[in-house]
Amino acid sequence: MNPRLGALNPYPFERLRQLLAQAGPTAPNLSPISLSIGEPRHPAPQVAIDAMRNAMDGLSAYPPTKGEPALREAISGWIARRYGIPAPDPDTQVLPVLGSREALFAVAQTVIDPVPGALAICPNPFYQIYEGAALIAGARPYFINSQPELNFGYDWQSVPPEVWRHTQLLFICSPGNPAGNVLPLESWQTLFRLSDEYGFVIAADECYSEIYFDEAAPPLGALQAAHQLGRDDFRRLLCFSSLSKRSNVPGMRSGFVAGDAALVRQFLLYRTYHGSAMSPVVSRASVAAWNDEAHVAENRRLYRNKFEAVYPILKPVLDVEMPDAGFYLWAGTPGSDEDLTRELHAATAVTVLPGSYLAREAHGINPGAGRIRIALVAPEHDCVEAAQRMARFLREYTPPR
Repeated sequence: MNPRLGALNPYPFERLRQLLAQAGPTAPNLSPISLSIGEPRHPAPQVAIDAMRNAMDGLSAYPPTKGEPALREAISGWIARRYGIPAPDPDTQVLPVLGSREALFAVAQTVIDPVPGALAICPNPFYQIYEGAALIAGARPYFINSQPELNFGYDWQSVPPEVWRHTQLLFICSPGNPAGNVLPLESWQTLFRLSDEYGFVIAADECYSEIYFDEAAPPLGALQAAHQLGRDDFRRLLCFSSLSKRSNVPGMRSGFVAGDAALVRQFLLYRTYHGSAMSPVVSRASVAAWNDEAHVAENRRLYRNKFEAVYPILKPVLDVEMPDAGFYLWAGTPGSDEDLTRELHAATAVTVLPGSYLAREAHGINPGAGRIRIALVAPEHDCVEAAQRMARFLREYTPPR
């Protein structure tokens, strides 16, 4: 067996299952409401469903690892429209992938040279795939803690030069998971300068980029930032995006990687051997989804309505602010996040995720401790009902000593 597998940590939802098992049975008169997993539950767009139904002839052919030209062109066109930049070359700078999760894991296997001391910088809290990808590739994660006073951003100057010198890959998520913070242009400028100085690759996870509140102000993207800073070759930069949350099709497993042509070429080589190729059926449905914005605007409207309904209920009883984007509330808790999650579930049948499960202890603290992640993915009436149950519970809650 690969000994590196032993370094992997339990996934947050396995830890949550074990925690809730300690809570015992929930109130029998209450229906369960889960706000713990960031799984989109809005209806899939009809335009993608119709395209998939009309593409069943694609089952009779092997798919190309590089992806169908029509899909690469659709992705390139969407990037240009969304970010107001010249279209990336669909032949050399765009690669369809089987969802951003698969690609984020695989890129570490492509980029990292597992020499002694190799590092991959990860935000903390973080999407656990970053950590696992680094460990399996033979690098050690170095965690940079989010700072509430920086809108849950990062103090890049706090990273020692010795760490930067050993860094081969940096993962960043914007809009962030779990805090929903958007990286400003100044932070991108700092990261690009550091990448130029030390030679590491930036993997920009943007799976939440299309869930935001102001239609006139979409979040800044990594490729957009690079263009604004005169880096149209996207050197040492790869952007990862997905249809899962944008278009409510997590079961399609469809996304893309775009950026530095030299990195895309090496990533394609890795994937040719890895065996990752998108079915033509999924590919044609993806073309339809990337080319349609009406369903995405409607998706944002549904999330906006949920935040407008839920936030006023929870704000008086939790330390919580509206995020910049995404579909999570990242709320401070009275007492332990684990205790609150367990007792909330037992009393109200509402499930949230302890923030400490999304982070690691680094530099003396776990920056997720004392917080919970609330995913507003359920239907609006369920989210409102869950918020009302939580508010009633929290008004009477005394943290255990």
